[in-house]
Amino acid sequence: MTEQCCVVMTTFSDEKVGKRIIDALIEQRLAACIQVQSIESYYHWKGEVNCDAEKQMMIKTKVSLYDAVEAEIVKQHDYETPEIIQLPISRGLKGYVDWINEECQ
Repeated sequence: MTEQCCVVMTTFSDEKVGKRIIDALIEQRLAACIQVQSIESYYHWKGEVNCDAEKQMMIKTKVSLYDAVEAEIVKQHDYETPEIIQLPISRGLKGYVDWINEECQ
C-alpha cells in the first residue's frame, strides 16, 4: 500500500547548515528528494522588520516520517526558530508518489 506523502519546507541562510541538513536527510533516507531555491524573506522578528536572502528547501517525504525530519532539521539548524512546515501532497503522478515511498525508509 502506498503511504501518504508530503512536502516539508524549511529555509536556511548559511550554505554549510543547508548542506548538513540535506546530507542528513538523504543519508538517513528521510527524504526522497530535496529541492533548493534562492528566495528573499520578509518578516517580523523580535520587534523588527527583517529582509534576508535565504534558500528555501522543499523536502519530499512520507507523512509518517515528519517527526524524524523535523527533529533532524532542528538538530542541524542554526536558527533559534527555523521555519518547518508540512504541506500535504493530496494528489500526484502515481509513479512519482510511488518513488517517494520507495526511497524513504
